[in-house]
Amino acid sequence: MGFLDNYEDVNSRIKRFRTEFETGRLIAFIEDIDLVKGTILVRAEAYRKYDDELPSAVDYAFGNVATYPQNMKKWFIEDTFTSAYGRVIGLLSPSEGGRPTVQDMQKVETVAAEPDYWTTKFVADDIPTLGKAIETIEQGLGGVLPEAAPRCVHGTMVWAQGTSAKNGKEWAAYKCTERSRDKQCDPIWHVIGSDGKWKPQQ
Repeated sequence: MGFLDNYEDVNSRIKRFRTEFETGRLIAFIEDIDLVKGTILVRAEAYRKYDDELPSAVDYAFGNVATYPQNMKKWFIEDTFTSAYGRVIGLLSPSEGGRPTVQDMQKVETVAAEPDYWTTKFVADDIPTLGKAIETIEQGLGGVLPEAAPRCVHGTMVWAQGTSAKNGKEWAAYKCTERSRDKQCDPIWHVIGSDGKWKPQQ
């Protein structure tokens, strides 16, 4: 029996969430992304009921493309979203395994320590340059860099995505982070293009 056997995987956690909260919903947003460093911060919200105005739980997941094996680098954004969902469900509906998921603990088990350039002997090629970092991110994302999040007068807008309860259609938009609805800037709505990717609505 390995130590990971004590942890619940995200897929099981999402199924359990759907069972416990039949009308619940999960939403995730990109709080911050740095394509040069290859990092992303995702905020996930869990609602017990679909029409709840405020989330019942909020949690975050941080992703760093440098910590992923080569065959997983292109999926580090999707994986971070998955981790955020798993973590927020763990807050709203804790399992016996606790807050971390199998996916979280696998990262702990497999991530190699980065070299300490202040105490370790190294050659110049060991130090990642800006050009190498950008090249790594481009390769990790399949050669396509996602668009930078737009800004409004209240700061960087956040990505929101979900499914309409009325017609069952998917929707997505960049939304203002201002808490007061009366002061919020208009969202930038997106539609799915012929290539299957989200693009700004004309």
